[in-house]
Amino acid sequence: MKKYLYYIKYFFYLAYKWDIKIAQYILSQEIKGEKKYGIITTGADELKKLEERGIDTDHSTIYMPVSYSLLEEMIEQLNRLTNSSFNHFLDIGCGKGRALCVAANKGFGKVTGIDFSKEFCKAAEKNLSMTRKQFPDLQYKIINNDAFYFEIPNDVDCIFMFNPFDDVIMSGVAENILESFEINSRPITLIYVNPLYKEELLAVGFKQIYYTQKMQYLEAAILELK
Repeated sequence: MKKYLYYIKYFFYLAYKWDIKIAQYILSQEIKGEKKYGIITTGADELKKLEERGIDTDHSTIYMPVSYSLLEEMIEQLNRLTNSSFNHFLDIGCGKGRALCVAANKGFGKVTGIDFSKEFCKAAEKNLSMTRKQFPDLQYKIINNDAFYFEIPNDVDCIFMFNPFDDVIMSGVAENILESFEINSRPITLIYVNPLYKEELLAVGFKQIYYTQKMQYLEAAILELK
């Protein structure tokens, strides 16, 4: 009963922020997705608790997980377009770990998430521990850090972002990705949902290879750096 009350609260939040049509669509995906993957990631968080603890959230966006259907579609398109076997999936602004858990279900054997909220990191750890029960060989790591200062591991070849921050942080993240690429030259593919600051990535050499928009606010791009 408590879970369904939470879903109702989330529906009204989405309807207020966006509109009823989008809220209905997303909520239906939430219920199906949480059941399918056996994780708990639904909800929105405007980061007020972080602000109360004196953590600067000026360059961050609210926590809201990506739609399950859009996430699944983007990973399927990723495999179709690149025809590659990926080594290491990195979610920058991982929240409660939804994209990491879905990636594990879609064949990624090594996943890493980074988020500046300790609370979200703990939730991501819990969700990934449940996912690893299904995939015992899964390697995962959750890092509590600021994306602007995070050094991209040199074996990361697939990155996911759901509009986690503004153009100021994105410019620093783009440079971090480029630095990792220059240290270890390899194709890096990036899934960017709600790609508001795509220009910062294009500026360091990424090329867009796929784009989709289902409805307002439900859009995504796949970019590649070679």
